[in-house]
Amino acid sequence: MIDLATYIAFILASTLILVIPGPTITLVVARAASHGRSTLPPAVAGVALGDVFAASLSLAGVGVLLSTSAILFEIVRYAGAAWLVFLAIRLWRTDPSSLEGELSPKGLSARRLFTETFLVTLLNPKGILFFVAFVPLFIAADRPFLPQAALLVATFVTLGIINAALYGLLAGWAHEKVRSPAFRRGLNRFGAVSLIGSATMALATRRP
Repeated sequence: MIDLATYIAFILASTLILVIPGPTITLVVARAASHGRSTLPPAVAGVALGDVFAASLSLAGVGVLLSTSAILFEIVRYAGAAWLVFLAIRLWRTDPSSLEGELSPKGLSARRLFTETFLVTLLNPKGILFFVAFVPLFIAADRPFLPQAALLVATFVTLGIINAALYGLLAGWAHEKVRSPAFRRGLNRFGAVSLIGSATMALATRRP
């Protein structure tokens, strides 16, 4: 299907790309730092499904459309940025002192965690364009396209799940070890500023 050297190169390249925190990882870390490791299952599931949808849309040709249609690209870009700003404001206003002793803070349901990370992952136009530009580099033109693409996408999604889980576990550990509301408030606000920075980068993205 894919020769071993190409596959290993894809894994290494994907790992290097994934370890650089983006808006999705920022959100996962912020939630885990504020509310603990119990946030990880729904959040990581949202990351996984968001990547699957982004990759599937790309392979179906939406990525090509985004790279050629200025109007559609702008709609996705502004929708993604608006969602990041909304999450940043909500994160900034979270009161860490109100979370003491609560395993499931009011309003922070598994469904909400899943929806947040899913939409942040999906509504990032750079994600879809990434799959369009990156995955084909490792596909051999003389072999069937679909099996190769399916393997590479599945590998990337798996690596994304591992990456998000490891970042979240580290943040969850900090949540359990550091009980200071002031420290947690600082983490929340750092996360909020990072999300706004990601929104600014999304708005600065230009079509290739």
